Order: sequence, then C-alpha cells, then structure tokens
Amino acid sequence: MNAFTFSFAYTLLLSYPKTLLFSPNRKYSYVSPQAIPKKPSSTQHNKLKPLKKPLLEPSFLEVFLNASDDFIDTYIDPPRHPFVDPECVLSDNFAPVGELPPTECEVVKGTLPSCLNGAYIRNGPNPQYFPRGPFHFFDGDGMLHSTKISQGKAIFCSRYVKTYKYLVEKKAGYPVIPNIFSDFNSLIALVIRGAMSITRIIIGQFNPSNGFGPANTSLALFGGKLFALYESDIPYAIKLAPNGDIITIGSHNFDENLSINMTAHPKIDPNTNEAFAFRYDPILFPYLTYFRIHPNGVKSHDLPIFSMTCPSFVHDFAITKNYAIFPDIQIEMNLLGLITGGAPVGTNSRKVPRLGVIPRYAIDESEMRWFEVPGFNMMHAINAWEEDNGDTIVVIAPNILSIEHFLKRLDLVHATIEQVKIDLKTGKVSRNLMSKRNLELACINRAYIGKKNKYIYAAIADPLPKAKGVVKLDVSMLEIDQQHDCIVATRIFGPNCFCSEPFFVPKDHDNVFAADEDDGYVVCYMHNESTRESSFMVMDAKTHDLEIVAVVKLPHRVPYGFHGIFVKESDLNML
Repeated sequence: MNAFTFSFAYTLLLSYPKTLLFSPNRKYSYVSPQAIPKKPSSTQHNKLKPLKKPLLEPSFLEVFLNASDDFIDTYIDPPRHPFVDPECVLSDNFAPVGELPPTECEVVKGTLPSCLNGAYIRNGPNPQYFPRGPFHFFDGDGMLHSTKISQGKAIFCSRYVKTYKYLVEKKAGYPVIPNIFSDFNSLIALVIRGAMSITRIIIGQFNPSNGFGPANTSLALFGGKLFALYESDIPYAIKLAPNGDIITIGSHNFDENLSINMTAHPKIDPNTNEAFAFRYDPILFPYLTYFRIHPNGVKSHDLPIFSMTCPSFVHDFAITKNYAIFPDIQIEMNLLGLITGGAPVGTNSRKVPRLGVIPRYAIDESEMRWFEVPGFNMMHAINAWEEDNGDTIVVIAPNILSIEHFLKRLDLVHATIEQVKIDLKTGKVSRNLMSKRNLELACINRAYIGKKNKYIYAAIADPLPKAKGVVKLDVSMLEIDQQHDCIVATRIFGPNCFCSEPFFVPKDHDNVFAADEDDGYVVCYMHNESTRESSFMVMDAKTHDLEIVAVVKLPHRVPYGFHGIFVKESDLNML
C-alpha cells in the first residue's frame, strides 16, 4: 500500500469529529488575557475579530460540502460527551490564542541565569478554527511558544507550526482535513465523514500524501535540525530568527526515507548524538517499526517488529547503552468498536501489558524479547539504564493506573512513577513504587539519557495536562528503603496557578559531568487562572523547595499544552 492510501486510511480509522460550516467569524485571532471568557459560548466566539476572506472563493461543491459538514455536526454526529464538546474542551486556559510576533518581556522577579541564553520552546494544541462538531484536545493545530533569552533579557513569541494541514485550511478559510482523535468515533461517522473526505480529495482540496498532522506534541533537536513532532505525521523542521521569531522551514522526510510517520518522542543519545525512533501503525501489519537517525541526519533502514501482534498504542519508549525498550500497553485499535457504536481506539482490560527489549543496533527482530508486566501501562518513559554488567535493565516511567480513562477523562487519570527491573538472565521482572502522588510529564538531566540517573523532575497532575506544581524525586532512595516516598523537593505555585511539563537545564552545558547531576534549573510556563496571566518560571533544581529564582511576565497567555525543549544559544545559531 502506498503512502497516499495509507495516510488516508490512517486518518479515517485512527480518529474520532471536527468540521465546520464556512463562516469567517469562527476563527480565533489574538485576544488579550483579560478578554478570555471563563467558559466561552458560541456567541462570545462570534465576537472575535472576523477572519479575512479566503484567498480563493469556495466553489459550489465546496460550499455544499461545508454545509453538509455543518449538518452532520449538528444533527447526525454532534458532540455527545464533555470530552469532545468544544465548549468544555476549549474553556478557560485551554482556549486558543492568536499568534504573537517577537515581544520583549519584563523580568518581574530575580535575574535570568546566563546558562539560559538560548530558547525554551513548548508545543501544544491551539485550533485555528473554533470547531462546531466534536473536538478532542489532542487535535488542535500545533502552536509553539518560545521564550528566547540573551544577556538577561527575554523575548516571547507564539507561532503556529505551518504544517500542510494549517496552510491548506488557512487558504481555504475553514477546516478541510480530518482530525485524528475527533472525526470517526462511530460507524456512521466513519461512513459519512469518510465519504466527505474522499470527495474533498477528489476535487483537489487536499492531498493526504502531503501529511495531515498538526505537529502539536513535542520538539526534538537531532541531525542538525530542530523539529516539531506529532506521531501520525512526519516531522516539521523549524528555526528561530535572531529577533526571536519562530520560522517553519517545512516537512522533513530524511531524503524520502520516511514516507509516513514517526514518534513524537525520539531518544537522542548524548554520547553518540544518534536519534533512536519508531513509528506505529494502528491498522496495517507490522504495527511497530524501529529505526535510528545518524548524527548527520541520515536515516537507517527500518526494522519491523512482527512480534507485536496487536495494534497497540505506542506513544513513547526508552533506550539504554545497548538496548531499546518498547511498551505494549492495554490501549489498542479496535475496529469492531465502530460497528458496535464505540470508538476505534479502546482499552483491552484482558491484555497483560508487556515491555519489549531489543538491541539498539539489531539488524532484525530475532533478538527481541518480551516481558510481561501486569498492570504496568507506560505512556511516557523517563529513563532507562543497565546494571549488573548489562544483565539487568532498569526502566523509570509513570504507570497510568486508570488507563481506560486516558483518551476520554483525563481528570480521572492517575499516574504513579515506578521503577521496573528486568533480569535478562532469568526473565524475572520486579517493580518499585517511587511515589503515590499523581505525577506525569517528567524530565531528567538529558546528559543522563540511557545512563543511571539520580534525579527526576515531574509535574503534579491536577488533572493532566494541567499541573499545580513540580516535584523532585531521588531514585537512589529506593536502594535504602523500597517503601519510602522518593520525593525530596516540592514547588506548589499557589491557588489557581498551574504549569505544564517542567524541563531541566544544566548550569554548564559543556561540562555536565563535572558538576552535580542536579546543578541547574527547572523551567516551565505557569498560568494564573485568577489574573489570566502567564509567566516563564525558573527554579533552582538543587534547593529543597525548588526555589523560584526568576519570573518573566509574558505579554500573551500560554494555553496548557504538551512537551517542550530548551535549546542553547550555540545550537540555535547553527540551525
């Protein structure tokens, strides 16, 4: 099956609804933080600045398709649950914002350390159009929020990733391309919306072989490029201009060696600078394919993993010095769910989760080994390493305890960070709980990726992707008392104040191992829901309370989002 056919099938069958009758005044433009309503209504949205007329007037058939979309969204497949009701999903600080060009910021507390010369950039969903039909938070167009720092001064900028999807819909003036989590959550939706999408392809409104993802999940620096990533599409290369503006260079397929999609969580080995990655297919066998990208940006051959026999939802993985570790969790594709009126993505409670271990440089899957880990659903990986001369693999990751709620009720999801040990000789698997608190979106000192690390910084979910604070955990405490809570420092931001994922930045980028592992700063965006203002926070990672050493008041609200990255100044200059 070629990339065109796969892309379309993948779009149709991995998805749940969001389409829109052509209406210029349903687009978000820039709104000041004070103007954001606590819970927007359709009337309030229509008061926003109208969208300019599309570059091309829609044809009769396009107008008919838009009217049909509106009819489907209103009468056939309207939002039936709060988790896909845009009035609920896009309320408060989940409401999208408009782009903001580079703007100087005020440092309202402390001073910005010189090691932060560079840029912190965070990705997240920010729909270009207000959806009339069902809308899942995961489907918003990717927007990058950057704080560029130089000599103690900060410049903030917010820009959409100019994906193929974004550009097609901006030119049209309304949504055109189906969404992964919002557009096919029942058999009737699959049939009707599928027919609508096929018609749009036939009349030339979009070409799925050019991609359809919003690039809204994460960022990664490898192969000499900085990428915005989304696991159902190929990466988009971006760069920062000297004035702090965010520029989308375009999609990148590694000299046509990546034709379909790639994980949003590649792992970059800090010693070799190789990027290890994978893609998963929710429909076609093999469901998992492993590969790596050399430091010069050249992609290796694909290594299909045929021993994953069910289409599992593989969002992240881990690496050690010699191995790659993949989760096989209880979230699976379930096409029968469409027939019975359910969603195509669901939870298989009878399945026993597994971890798969394969040598990093394997040429085939003959050395792949799977280990059952009952009750362990790893959505994100924090780190992994080897012990006992390579005979034991240690994995640190949040375990999603209420996995059945992950795609529908994030407010009911509870994640606890665990240490999993796999004895490669005996096959024995053991687990230790590091904390009972609801912790996710964690980070480490990235110089320790694939190596034994001591410290972890995690967001206190309240609920995901909102976090009321950040904690620091000490992994070594498990060696003293396996029943002891490993949290050694906590920072709560205060009433109605929430952050997203934290990120660790070392004080000395070039001599990380000459200093303590926690010698650096933890940074994140924080939003005050009472004042409706956002800030860039800098915390001292070594202190017992993650002391706030600097605060930058941002000129623009930053909606809650996903993953970020800090890129030092010398790397920015090479992009």
